[in-house]
Amino acid sequence: MLTMDACSNAPADVPSYTPKDVPLPPEPSADFFTELQWKTFFALADAIIPAIHTRATARSPNDRIVSDAEYNSAVISLTSLISGPDANSIATQYLQEDVSSNPLFRSLVYRLLGNYVHEEGKNGMSLILNALNTRAGSLILTGSTNPIQDQPVKFRARVIAGWETSRLPPLRTVYRGITAMVKKSWVLGSPTIERVLGFPRVPVHGKPTGGFDYEFLQIPPGDRPEVIETDVVIIGSGCGGSVAAKNLAEAGHRVLVLEKSYSYPSNVFPMAQNEAFTNMFENGGAIFTDDSSMGVLAGSTWGGGGTVNWSASLQTQGYVRQEWADTGLPFFTSFDFQRSLDRVCDRMGVNSEMVEHNAQNTVILEGARKLGYAAKTVPQNTGHGEHYCGYCTLGCSSGAKKGPTETFLMDAAKAGAKFVEGFRADKVLFTKVKGKRVASGVEGTWRSRDSYLGLGSTGVVERKVIVKAKKVVVSAGTLQSPLLLLRSGVKNSHLGRNLHLHPVVAAGAIFDEDTRPWEGSALTTVVNEFEDQDGHGHGVKIESLSMLPSVFIPIFPWRDPLEYKLWAAKMRQSTSFITLTKDRDSGRVYPDPVDGRCRIDYTVSAFDRKHMVEALIASAKIAYIAGAKEFHTAYRDLQPFIRPEASDSEASEGTNDEALQNWIAELRRKSPLNPERGLFASAHQMGTCRMSRSRRLGVVDQNCKVWGSEGLYVVDASVFPSASGVNPMVTNMAIADWASHNLARTMGLSDDDIVMARL
Repeated sequence: MLTMDACSNAPADVPSYTPKDVPLPPEPSADFFTELQWKTFFALADAIIPAIHTRATARSPNDRIVSDAEYNSAVISLTSLISGPDANSIATQYLQEDVSSNPLFRSLVYRLLGNYVHEEGKNGMSLILNALNTRAGSLILTGSTNPIQDQPVKFRARVIAGWETSRLPPLRTVYRGITAMVKKSWVLGSPTIERVLGFPRVPVHGKPTGGFDYEFLQIPPGDRPEVIETDVVIIGSGCGGSVAAKNLAEAGHRVLVLEKSYSYPSNVFPMAQNEAFTNMFENGGAIFTDDSSMGVLAGSTWGGGGTVNWSASLQTQGYVRQEWADTGLPFFTSFDFQRSLDRVCDRMGVNSEMVEHNAQNTVILEGARKLGYAAKTVPQNTGHGEHYCGYCTLGCSSGAKKGPTETFLMDAAKAGAKFVEGFRADKVLFTKVKGKRVASGVEGTWRSRDSYLGLGSTGVVERKVIVKAKKVVVSAGTLQSPLLLLRSGVKNSHLGRNLHLHPVVAAGAIFDEDTRPWEGSALTTVVNEFEDQDGHGHGVKIESLSMLPSVFIPIFPWRDPLEYKLWAAKMRQSTSFITLTKDRDSGRVYPDPVDGRCRIDYTVSAFDRKHMVEALIASAKIAYIAGAKEFHTAYRDLQPFIRPEASDSEASEGTNDEALQNWIAELRRKSPLNPERGLFASAHQMGTCRMSRSRRLGVVDQNCKVWGSEGLYVVDASVFPSASGVNPMVTNMAIADWASHNLARTMGLSDDDIVMARL
């Protein structure tokens, strides 16, 4: 059985520290829907997350009416979870809150749909909303000629649930889109859910400290483009760009780092969940693949993904290095690459000695031990110090996580590098030199911080900027680097293709006691037992998830409104699992035809989904042997496993328990999982500017130089030849270390020296 003794950090009083608020950008106009369309949309939202009432307490047609027995049982269940004298009052408020009357929920929906959903998606939803308001359309979509907003909320919920398996593909897509949007916005905007969970605004462990004081170039107003000259311009401040900036600046070159997002001082960390997703993630944390089967998280802030990741610092494994070397890239099995791996790890103080496992990582490690699975501690980039936070997805206030802002960017600044935030790169500039296409700079748009970002300015300065440089390093990330190259006129059939995402299916185990799963480092253990299921290195690692309510809860299926609210409240007693898949099969990124934003064409292949099934089964066994009472997955077509009352984790049959084996057999019958019946997720993006031995096979060469161009390099995870199979930060940084050291040496050589070196 799980006990909190497994985690030596006992709960502490919530610190008095209160992070400064980071206001959100102005809310977008909601006029992309009509007033009637919005009425219909919020009627659907109220069916997904309604106010729960008895007939005697009902106040609105949007209330979901349940029997007195159901309601009283729900209140008792919730008050048993919630501590304190106000438990009954909080439970009642939680059950009786709806979404449409919550101004914050409405604002979140406006922002999601207005800013982050592409035109094709908005048009598709608009079409469905219009159809629901015609007699013929309503009959086809709901079985009734009455508008859905005039129907009882129970009827609406039944209609929405039916869309999941509709014969009409657009309805299935709308089901996935609207339920995902409503769940996410509810968790972010609910006035009571954090009180129900006991989730504190700031971590109870760790002390806030001041971070490095970065300076950013400011550009005065003007009508003509501002021109800046430098030796090397680096587009992107993430894991790859930061390492390149350090090495090139320390080699004595003038370096300018351009970041499209903004930096934040440590006194705003951790941000509130809504603030963090809006300000520090690509597309507000709301990127979905074209088929809506997968949500993709990608950092977009000063320091990139290294600012918001979970500290996992695994080096590239030998079989992956050999796989890459076998494609004609011997560097990956050289000692030079190992030196780069070690060098970046040393700078970040990567270690496993100071790791303290929280409850959910203890479940994985101990469960794996009892089952004989290969498992180990995941090294952390904590400067050889302690780090027991859990909120780093929202920004690290203690500075204990030694990501790019605490290491490589700081080193670059001390070596003289200059920085620009709020710069959107439109295209790389080229000149012709002796018949060759040579990168000569970057053109883009700089936008100053306006008043909402806290500098008190009275207006926004927006300028066209031209950066002239001897070398251009693109480090915009796997989603954006290929799009920038395409906008710049680079011709290569591999641009944007070969996309790998390490797709995961999430699972959650529920125990009898509180686990405080948001406390402690998010990801400190990994099970490697299932990483090679085909004999060629393709398989799954089992890890844990950052247990923030807005990350964990929306991933899981909505089947019934009351059931979903009760399940969400059990997060306080939960632990998590993710099936990190080294995907064999790939997808692509491409620009949206209307606005140019990144679109993702990717569906997890049947080959890779079969591997996920085995990892889900192993996760269920780990949870069971640790004493979990329930095991839930993000796959809607599979009911959760509920442990029979008579079962005991110490029973002699162990995981041979008949109920568990029947559940496993049912899961295997559903293999490979139908991508439309689950929600997959990705926090790792790789491969869209693949490294290769020739232009025919990829986008960049072994030194990360773009084939067919001079002076142009790509240094980020987009150059991975295939999926890395491990959390990609260290691999990304090591490639950047190798490439930037080589570039620095090349820039110090004469033309004759370069010719001799090539010979």
